[in-house]
Amino acid sequence: MQPSVPESTLLELFRTMCRIRAFEDAAEEASKGGVAAFGQQAAGSAHVRGPLHLSTGPEAVATGVCAHLHTEDYLTSTHRGHGHTIAKGASLERMMHELFGKASGYCGGRGGSMHIADFSVGMLGANGVVAAGIPIAVGAAQSMRIQGRDAIAVSFFGDGAINRGPFAEGLNWAAAFSLPVLFVCEDNQWSATTRTGAMSAGEGAAARARGFGVEATAVDGNDIEAVYTAAGALLADVRAGRGPRLLHARTYRIKGHVSVDPAAYRDPDELAAALERDPVLLASERLRARGVAQDRIGAIMQAARDEVAGALESAKAAPWPLTDAAFTEVQDTGADRWQ
Repeated sequence: MQPSVPESTLLELFRTMCRIRAFEDAAEEASKGGVAAFGQQAAGSAHVRGPLHLSTGPEAVATGVCAHLHTEDYLTSTHRGHGHTIAKGASLERMMHELFGKASGYCGGRGGSMHIADFSVGMLGANGVVAAGIPIAVGAAQSMRIQGRDAIAVSFFGDGAINRGPFAEGLNWAAAFSLPVLFVCEDNQWSATTRTGAMSAGEGAAARARGFGVEATAVDGNDIEAVYTAAGALLADVRAGRGPRLLHARTYRIKGHVSVDPAAYRDPDELAAALERDPVLLASERLRARGVAQDRIGAIMQAARDEVAGALESAKAAPWPLTDAAFTEVQDTGADRWQ
């Protein structure tokens, strides 16, 4: 097979994927203990309070799309948004601080995992409501159109989101006004603890998009080169003013719905088959096939783990929010009602 991207580009994509994987592995471990969920007993204390929705498995989707984005481009994410946020250029350290609830986190420790945002890199935020990021991205795209800005918006959402109203509303509005937005369905095949195929009629996200006149491309979401190439072509159309586009990337959620979910409802053979197509593993094999030494590949993976280890130690040592900060950066209804 002819390489679809240069070796230097593939190395950079691999580096981003490794950073996402290392962050999620560390965040998962930090959330264990002190959380009782899915029949498990709470044990010990956790640095991260509450379970996390991990993006372990779809790293190639976030990486392959965001590699084409500029700082001024806007992005909206989902409750499973760590990978998107890292790929868009947010600080891995400040993200970890936010997970730990520290004052130096992106939201001052208030938002936690599902509400990380960094406007300085165009990351408008993750969202705890399924499909809610879609109309936000469409609105951002329309605002850029009105302002005459040379930028686009991208909305990541899961396969379960295509069964929610905002998906149809968002695609219709974007298509009707030919807005500069790329919709990305990160299809991990599971909606919480339910197999998506059991509750989704028709041929999926791409077919539904075409029903609105939105051109769509389906791609193997575990193949970083395929995602990068397909996303690049669609984003070129969006930037050229040809209207919205949709990328349907089929991948797999390696972990359970949340970090303390053992996913006992899933067939072990299904998981084993998915692990054989782990996108990080596939990318490393692709690099080796091009002659990149294993030592160099291993060094990239270790550098990512070292970076995350530093973020963990920094988050542990960071100060907690001050009590006086409880009434700042919240909606004030007047007359000191919050107090």
